[in-house]
Amino acid sequence: MHIIVLAKQVPDIEKVQFDKSTNWVDRKSADLEINPFDLNAIEAAQQMKEKLGATVTAISMGPPTAEAVLRECIARNADRGILVTDDKLRGSDTLATSYALASAIKKVGDFDLILCGEKTVDGDTSQIGPQVAERLGIPHMSFVSEISDVSEDKINVTIETASGSLRTECPFPVLITCTKELNTPRLPTLKDKMRARKTETEKWSAADLPVDESKLGPHGSATKVEAITVSPEKKRKGATIKGESAASELVAALDKEGLLKG
Repeated sequence: MHIIVLAKQVPDIEKVQFDKSTNWVDRKSADLEINPFDLNAIEAAQQMKEKLGATVTAISMGPPTAEAVLRECIARNADRGILVTDDKLRGSDTLATSYALASAIKKVGDFDLILCGEKTVDGDTSQIGPQVAERLGIPHMSFVSEISDVSEDKINVTIETASGSLRTECPFPVLITCTKELNTPRLPTLKDKMRARKTETEKWSAADLPVDESKLGPHGSATKVEAITVSPEKKRKGATIKGESAASELVAALDKEGLLKG
């Protein structure tokens, strides 16, 4: 059984800034980490590896710094790490990103299962997984909160929908997007981290993939960011009320803010 995990390096979303000249995320403005939802995907792969003896390949697309994501996956028992990195990929939207990732998966070859987080904290679109599945011509199951059974030829899951939970099964190959409710990711040991640091990772450029380069980066993106605005942070207001009229002034102030209605 061969499992592919898609993982992304994301910035600390509370500290990140934007490059207004390009309308892109300035990844140098904040600390970088593995997308939290992708940790649930790699944990699911790790559990299946322990149960079925699966082989796990981690794939990431990003700048050279994203190699750290692959080492994190290897520390969590992935067997192989592949980084798709090229300046031609900068500025890709989900359409161009899914094209590059699907092309990398095609180069990897046969697989049974693809796992990824339900979304990324920097994009929050939940589009990459379904788009990759569509490009590969395989079914997908999104927002999976439970894997109840997995065998050599099929998987049984629970999917969270707007109207409730759905239990279903699907034969391989299939792509699954994982919610945070799926599992609790384990921390790698120091020994695992040291092993991951010594493990060779692979780096593929656009030239290494079976791609039409016009479909990569901004040229292959269907969406364009016209402008970025950051809402000013609202600060708490305060006032000091003193004297004999303090009570009546407080009541009047609360009433003005509409806090005494009802």
